[in-house]
Amino acid sequence: MESTPVLGPVEFLALTFPGTAIDATITDALAQVVGDGLVTLLDLIVLSMDAAGAVTELEIDDDLNQVGLTGLTAADIDLVSDADLEVVRASMEPGTTAVVLVFEETWARRLTAAVHGAKGEVALHVQVPRDAVDAALAAAKS
Repeated sequence: MESTPVLGPVEFLALTFPGTAIDATITDALAQVVGDGLVTLLDLIVLSMDAAGAVTELEIDDDLNQVGLTGLTAADIDLVSDADLEVVRASMEPGTTAVVLVFEETWARRLTAAVHGAKGEVALHVQVPRDAVDAALAAAKS
């Protein structure tokens, strides 16, 4: 029997942008963190809403060049549900694009394996909200 692979934490992220194309700097930054082995893309979906409110959906195995995402690959293991996408669609404005990513924090694989090997477990995993981090940093500077 094959053992389950050790994975780092898995995250769901939805990014929104004005217009129907993603700036090349986003593609470059994403390609870099993947290329550096920090994250592994597990699923990627792009939703574009035109001015009339019609939504076009593209998945990782579609031609993403038309929205500016080039050269990216993902495991495409369908971790994003229709319900997840509906939440994103409902939050979009006409003339915007959303990139929905599910990624593994690959950098944490070794730590995860060590914790499991020591019969430990993750007791709490919370992502600190960005505005709380920004407020703490601003307070530390004053």
